[in-house]
Amino acid sequence: MGYHTFDAERADKLEVAGRRYRFVSAEELLWALSLSPDDTVADLGSGTGFFTDDVAPHAGEVYAVDVQEEMHEYYREKGVPENVDLVTSDVSDLPFDDGGVDAAFSTMTYHEFSSDAALAEIRRVLAADGRLVVVDWAATGTGENGPPVDERYSADEAADALREVGFAIEHEAVRPETFLLIATLE
Repeated sequence: MGYHTFDAERADKLEVAGRRYRFVSAEELLWALSLSPDDTVADLGSGTGFFTDDVAPHAGEVYAVDVQEEMHEYYREKGVPENVDLVTSDVSDLPFDDGGVDAAFSTMTYHEFSSDAALAEIRRVLAADGRLVVVDWAATGTGENGPPVDERYSADEAADALREVGFAIEHEAVRPETFLLIATLE
């Protein structure tokens, strides 16, 4: 089961590029997503749109999904790209058609929404050849950044949970504070 959500009153901290890119760069995220220019993409736990902005120029349509309307308000003030739609929703109840999303990604939010229902919902909305990219705080990290260690998952735990709902893991990388998984539908 997922844990707390990021405090929207601290949204400014999500816009510090040096801090955000330290744990996953735009280039690494784009490599993992392997997008085509007409792809429909969902950013799961988009927050202020920091990584949504990196993905938008490489996709046809992007859904910035966040459970907190306050995060969308922040994003609106910052400026939302034309091909980005703001979606206020829990990941376990996405308002998308079956197979309607070509790719989905989560940057530092998997621990917030992880549940059987959310993972099954992601599987439902992904197209047959779709991919899911998860970058999150690792349970093996120090806890100096991100959520407390006891609220994190290991890469193996996340990979096992994805496998249980029908994903195959194409790539797994564990770094000092984070992990990266690339998953496709089986």
